[in-house]
Amino acid sequence: MEVELLKKLVSIRSPFGEEGEISRFVASFLEEHGFRVELVPVEGFGDDVVAYLPGRKTTVVLNGHMDTVNVSPGWTRNPWGELDGDRFYGVGSADMKAGLSALMAAFVEIGNLPKRERPNVIFTAVSDEEGYSRGAWELIRSGKLDHSDLVLLGEPTNERLMLGARGRFVVEVEFFGKKAHAARPYLGINAVEDLGRFVGSLERIRLRGHGKLGRGSYCTLHVEGSADGLSVPDYARAVIDRHVVVGEDWERVKGELMALAGKLDLRSDVVIKKFDRPTPDMLPYTVRANNRFVRAFLRAHERVFGVRPEVTYGKSVGDFNYFATYLGKPTLVYGPVGGNWHSADEWVSVESVRRVKKLYVEFLRGLVQKKRR
Repeated sequence: MEVELLKKLVSIRSPFGEEGEISRFVASFLEEHGFRVELVPVEGFGDDVVAYLPGRKTTVVLNGHMDTVNVSPGWTRNPWGELDGDRFYGVGSADMKAGLSALMAAFVEIGNLPKRERPNVIFTAVSDEEGYSRGAWELIRSGKLDHSDLVLLGEPTNERLMLGARGRFVVEVEFFGKKAHAARPYLGINAVEDLGRFVGSLERIRLRGHGKLGRGSYCTLHVEGSADGLSVPDYARAVIDRHVVVGEDWERVKGELMALAGKLDLRSDVVIKKFDRPTPDMLPYTVRANNRFVRAFLRAHERVFGVRPEVTYGKSVGDFNYFATYLGKPTLVYGPVGGNWHSADEWVSVESVRRVKKLYVEFLRGLVQKKRR
């Protein structure tokens, strides 16, 4: 089932902001299999899909996103699905329609078990993960997940268990100089030159380290500024990415940037603020390795594959940041092997999709079974 679902999901074009068709397919598929389905509207995007399976003891949220990035140049395979050996190519095949198909198939399979042999499961498929995580945020705001115990996401991790991720702030820095004739630049304050000195010195900032997440990072994403004719430019602007680790917050980031501006003795007035976004900040998190759900997942992996998975931590952000920090639930991320995410000839291993689905089912069953010796 999971491979046929993968093919169908990839065949449906669903760049973020255009998830309507795939949302309707996911909802119809689940309804046809007898699940109670609800839709959570996401303004300007496809509806989130929520389905319920009653069981016992623990309540598990299964989560995947339905959207993809747009088709990039350079594809040599059919971006709407092409199978070649073990590799299935297509836009969003790895990120994350493979994980979504495995979650859907596992949800159906676990639903065929007697109620006493399964936990409570809430399946969720959301919009706009590739944009501002509007779908995940609306789902959290809806309150439908408030009484859950953990979240399992199928993002592509190459069959490694991800137990945390860095967070992210997007920073807007404005430079206000003084206009003058360009033939007499000493009479003005050149905002563009101050901007250049500033972004060129970001590497001088000492970043805090974390035992699991490593260090944060800076990356300049956008700069702008120009002269009005033959004049000293009096305004410039930069947009800067700042990935952060646990222990780094907005006040710390803003403070270190203001300190850098002071050390450079810039003549422009500098204004530092968060870049406007429609959803909350994406904060860093970690899940304790001795968490009972982590231990249950490791045991399930060992039962299925004979070994425990490698544990990893995410360098960038995703809906998992929201579930871990705003919903406040232990958040596990584990998905299939694949490659070329967000680029031409994206692919996923078909056999890995099957393995991952099998593991999901074993993990869910194990949550209500007595510990095995």
